[in-house]
Amino acid sequence: MKASIQTIVPCLWFNDNGEEAARFYAGIFKNSKITAIARYTDAGKEHHGHKEGDVMTVEFQLAGQTFVALNGGPHFKFNEAISLQVMCDTQAQVDHYWDKLKKGGDSKAQMCGWLKDRFGVSWQIVPRMLPALMLGKDPDKRQRAMAAMMKMKKLNISALKRAAGGSR
Repeated sequence: MKASIQTIVPCLWFNDNGEEAARFYAGIFKNSKITAIARYTDAGKEHHGHKEGDVMTVEFQLAGQTFVALNGGPHFKFNEAISLQVMCDTQAQVDHYWDKLKKGGDSKAQMCGWLKDRFGVSWQIVPRMLPALMLGKDPDKRQRAMAAMMKMKKLNISALKRAAGGSR
């Protein structure tokens, strides 16, 4: 695997579909690609249980950030304790990432901008302006924005701004 200049590289543990997931994600985000694929050898087979030539790791970039997908087996599953945030400048971006990532995912796991994709990875599709609403000095605006967000699955920038401003 190529060395990365990024200091912290998230490693996502998949059963055996890490390459499929990496290709799916790279097809959604601009400036994304598969950068390296490492394969299992016979060494350590008694521990990893994979046959020689099976995909072990896939290094990939999403929007220029490096990730690694590890085909480590069925021992661990993703859960909502960790998620990947996608910061969006426009509603068109929110719509794009939400619609692409949720396809085939868990529809019950969708609320407040959170979704779970078909691989079980949790994502937050967040308008970049949302933290400013949530951290603003006016407690009434914060309250209205929070109340509006809590009723949404996919976040709607216009509706959040209207709610924060006190209009419907």
